Amino acid sequence: MSQVSQKKSTSDTKNISTENPLVPLIGEALLEKKAEMIRVLDVRNLTTLTDYFIVCQGGSDTQIKAIAHNVIDRIKEQSGENVWKKEGLENRKWVVLDYVDVVVHIFDEETREFYGLESMWNDAGITSIEER
Repeated sequence: MSQVSQKKSTSDTKNISTENPLVPLIGEALLEKKAEMIRVLDVRNLTTLTDYFIVCQGGSDTQIKAIAHNVIDRIKEQSGENVWKKEGLENRKWVVLDYVDVVVHIFDEETREFYGLESMWNDAGITSIEER
């Protein structure tokens, strides 16, 4: 079983072990809309802002919108949780969905490379989610 706290590992969503049940649910919602390069960053020991960042990218602004709305809808259906804050749905270059303990970042490729969120939090345990 892959642990989110491992520095770099690859997992499908069923094998992600975290203390937050939203993480695998969000992973499934991202995969349903073909999000790319999905990474779970365990930042619990690095910040008090949140426990996990989930970072991914979409290939077009239409796909980014579909990914974001699928996460919002699926999490509401499966857990009853509403997104606390959401930003970026208008320009669709960088969408942030804040579930307090889990923050989802959905980028286009260029914006993701420019901001380098994974590099900024390189001390975090990072797990890649891939469809199996």
